[in-house]
Amino acid sequence: MTETTVSQDNVGPAAGNSNTIFGHPRGLVILFFTEMWERFSYYGMRGLLIFYLTQHFLFSDERSTIMYGAYTALVYVMTIIGGSLADKYLGSRKAVTFGAILLVLGHFGMAFEGNGSRQIMSLDGGEYQLTLDGRGGDANQIIISDQGVSRISFSEGATNLLIADPAAVGLPAIIPTNSYTLRVETEQFYLNILYLSLGLIIAGVGFLKANISTIVGALYGYGDARRDSGFTIFYMGINLGAFLSSITCGILGIVYGWKYGFGLAGIGMSLGLVVFLKYQDWLEGKAEPPSEEKLKEKVIGPLNIEHMCYLTGLGIIALSLFLMMNSHLVDQSYVGILGILVFMFLISYAFMRCQGEERDRMLAGIYFILAQIPFWALFEQAGSSLNLFTGRLVERTMFGWSVPAPVFQSLNAMFIVIFAPLLAWLWVSLDRRKLNPSTPVKFAMGVFLAGLGFLSLVAGMKMSGETGMTAVYFIFLIYWIHTIGELMVSPVGLSAVTKLAPAHAVGMTMGAWFLFSGLSNYLAGVIASTTGAETIGGQLADAATAKATYIEIYTQVGYIAMGIAIFMLVISPFIKRMMHNA
Repeated sequence: MTETTVSQDNVGPAAGNSNTIFGHPRGLVILFFTEMWERFSYYGMRGLLIFYLTQHFLFSDERSTIMYGAYTALVYVMTIIGGSLADKYLGSRKAVTFGAILLVLGHFGMAFEGNGSRQIMSLDGGEYQLTLDGRGGDANQIIISDQGVSRISFSEGATNLLIADPAAVGLPAIIPTNSYTLRVETEQFYLNILYLSLGLIIAGVGFLKANISTIVGALYGYGDARRDSGFTIFYMGINLGAFLSSITCGILGIVYGWKYGFGLAGIGMSLGLVVFLKYQDWLEGKAEPPSEEKLKEKVIGPLNIEHMCYLTGLGIIALSLFLMMNSHLVDQSYVGILGILVFMFLISYAFMRCQGEERDRMLAGIYFILAQIPFWALFEQAGSSLNLFTGRLVERTMFGWSVPAPVFQSLNAMFIVIFAPLLAWLWVSLDRRKLNPSTPVKFAMGVFLAGLGFLSLVAGMKMSGETGMTAVYFIFLIYWIHTIGELMVSPVGLSAVTKLAPAHAVGMTMGAWFLFSGLSNYLAGVIASTTGAETIGGQLADAATAKATYIEIYTQVGYIAMGIAIFMLVISPFIKRMMHNA
């Protein structure tokens, strides 16, 4: 999800002064590069994570995708806490600085990988290690014994293990898979470093993500015609960072080693922190705490409110670490209950605190908060199940080079940069002709495209036969379709929620938007877990069965999403009336 940003208008005069660069406040340059490097680090790590879990720590596909979904969900949920603390106490500058420091620590922590987990095969009293000769989708499975090394493969249906060079390892050429047992030996110390690093990143994004957008908004006063242009420039920084990191970190991590990919992500975040700290005066005091006196008030002993804000950040780390360690044990019903409780609270608020048109608009806003769920649940397969599928079952050779699967994560950012201006022009052009689709219609179209993207990929899978590799241009196609869908959901939905929410509940409503975005990411992990396949050494044991599973699941979610979209289209006139021309 290469996201757009929305910020509240600040109170104050238009920011017209001589300290400008290309007509914009020079602080925008600092925020552009800080956010660019933050997104560089986040998306660089995100593209590698699912392969790191399945191939380095040898987690099953199911556990890896659930963990990935929990991680991306928590990243969004924790922005509510970080944003609230900044609004009330810390101010955006201190919150962003604290978040950036946590992110640097977290990303560098990911570079400490150890030797990885070992998969041991026990057969007739002997033990043999099953591993890969590299990383990513092109790595081959090999078996290591005291005598030597041999490449291995599996028969159709994975009923037999086939040894390419039996003499090298002292084993027969064909071994029935029911004749041996497997176990995984894990370096617990480095696994704990992984959990801690993810906790640091979750907390860091929680303090930085929403608040840096707030600073952008603070640079422009009421009526400042440069505001939309400024956010467009900032938005380009987000996508530039995501595009560059997916390519560079993806290549380094897969081709040369996990630590190099994760390390580069850490270097990127460090550069962002240095830029932000060095040029703080360019922000012209627009991101300072609401009250320095309040911040210094004592709470417990020598601890003041500022200390407590930072301790809350440490609490987020501890909670996130615990949830990462136990994400595969978290019952899906807990997440569903949380969503239902928040939904009931929003509905109660609309009927108890709002009246007339304000109530209708609030209810319409709640609709958009819920309507985003099916889109993100499918779109966020990009980093998990779709990433694994690309690495394992796609012919990725382009211009004589086998492109690492994480590199394809850059397509979303690239397509946004290309097509966002075109779509913005299209809406304006259609509006002049009174043909611009309403916000509810655009939302329905976005959800429909999410489903259509997966059905297009299924068509590509079927064209390649039962065991053939899917052509790479179908990966380009699904990312393009999903990106167009994203441009109809993300900026449109964020804008609608800020306009529909009552003035006294904008912050709460935006918090609910991000909360349900997070729950959508968890649901994405649950969906991805259903595509899980049997693996040996982190690679597929039976490609044909895995491909059939992908076809079945992607077909189901594709049609379900399109069905939901049609229902959304049918009720769109009703939702439009509830918006009262907002």
